[in-house]
Amino acid sequence: MLTESSAAVVKATLPAVQAHGEAITGRFYQRMFEAHPELLDIFNRGNQATGAQRSALAAAVVAYAEHLVGVSNLPWGPVMDRIAHKHASLGITPAQYTIVGRHLMAAVGEVLGDAVTPEVAAAWDETYWLLACELVAREARLYHTAGIGEGEPVWRPWRVERRTRETADVVSFTLVPADGGPVPDFVPGRYVSVAVDLGEGRGQQIRQYSLSGRPGAGHWQITVKRVRGIDGAPDGMVSTFLHEQVAVGDTLRLSPPFGEVASAPGAGPLLLVSAGIGVTPAMAALEHLAATAPHRPVTLVHADRAGGTHALRNQLPRLAAALPELRLHLWYEEDGDLIDGLSAEVSAGRVDPELIPLTPDAHVHFCGPLPFMNQVRGGLLRRGVPAGRIAYEVFGPGMLRGDA
Repeated sequence: MLTESSAAVVKATLPAVQAHGEAITGRFYQRMFEAHPELLDIFNRGNQATGAQRSALAAAVVAYAEHLVGVSNLPWGPVMDRIAHKHASLGITPAQYTIVGRHLMAAVGEVLGDAVTPEVAAAWDETYWLLACELVAREARLYHTAGIGEGEPVWRPWRVERRTRETADVVSFTLVPADGGPVPDFVPGRYVSVAVDLGEGRGQQIRQYSLSGRPGAGHWQITVKRVRGIDGAPDGMVSTFLHEQVAVGDTLRLSPPFGEVASAPGAGPLLLVSAGIGVTPAMAALEHLAATAPHRPVTLVHADRAGGTHALRNQLPRLAAALPELRLHLWYEEDGDLIDGLSAEVSAGRVDPELIPLTPDAHVHFCGPLPFMNQVRGGLLRRGVPAGRIAYEVFGPGMLRGDA
C-alpha cells in the first residue's frame, strides 16, 4: 500500500498524469531507447510505431495508481498476472525495472515540468516501485516454476520438424528440442515467445504465439498468421520472417510456455469462442480433450472471413469424430463452404453474441481481436454468464473494457 501522504498526492495529481499519460510514455520510450538501444530487441517495434505500446503503458500506470488510492474497485490481480506472464515470456529481469523507473520518472518531470514538486516525484516513484516489486515477485515465481534459475536465459533452441500450410496466410510449425532434451508439457491456452534475428542490421524481435497442438504430443506446434500491412502500415516483421525465411530443419529460439488463462477451464460444458487466428488456443483445447475427456460437452463458435481463411479447420473432422459431444457453430462473412465430412451450423456475417448457444453451467474461453472480444464478453455478461466463468486471451498491448 502507498503511504498515506503519497496516496493523497497521487490522488490529487492523477488527473494531470492521466491527461498527459501518452506524452509521458512517449517521452519515456524515447529516452530509454536512446540510453539503452539493446532494449529495442525486447519491445515490439510494430506497437512502438503505431503508438499502441505507449497508450497501453499510460493506461496501465494510471489504472494501477487508481487501484492503489481506491478510485477504482476493478480487480487488479488478473491484469498483474497477464503482465507478469508476458514479461516472463520475454525474459525481463529485475535490473531492467531500475532502468524503466529511472527513465519513466524523468519523463514525468520533463512533460509536467514545475508541477512535479519533490513531493509529487516521491509519491509517483513510490507508486512505480510498488508496481515493479509486485511484478518482480510474480515473475520470479513463474521463472522458478518453468525451471529457469536466477540469471539463466529463457531461450531454448527448437528445430522445425514440419511446416504445414493451413491457408494462404497461415502456416503451422511443428517443433522439437534442438538439444535433444524433453518436451515440456503445457496447459491448453499457453503461449510461447519466439525470438528471431531479422538480419540486415534490424536486430532481434520477439512475438508470442499460442501452442496450437496437443499437450504431451512429443512436440510443440505454433500456428502463425502472416500480418499484412493495411492503410500504409508495414507488414508484420516476425510473421513475415517466419513465413518467408524459416524452413524444415531451421532452428528457432523459444521461451517456456506462459499464459495466465487456460482454454479448457473447469469441468462440465465448455464454450470456446474464437475469431481468425484466435482459434489456436481453442484447437489446443480440443486436441487435449480428445485425448483426455472425449465425452465432455464442448461447443466451438468460430468467426472467420471465409471458409478458406479458417485456419486449422482441416483438423475439425478428426476432432469431431473423437469428441461425440462437440458442436460446431461457424460464422463466415463471405462464404459458408464446408470441408467434406464436417457437420456444423454455418451462419453468414459476424458472430451475434445473442445467438451463441449457452448452458447455465458452461465455462467459456474466447480469443480474437479486441473489438470482437469486447462484443462477445459484453453479450455473454448481459445474458447472465458470471464473469468468473469467462476466460480470455489478449495478445498485444490492449486490454478489454472493464479490465482496468
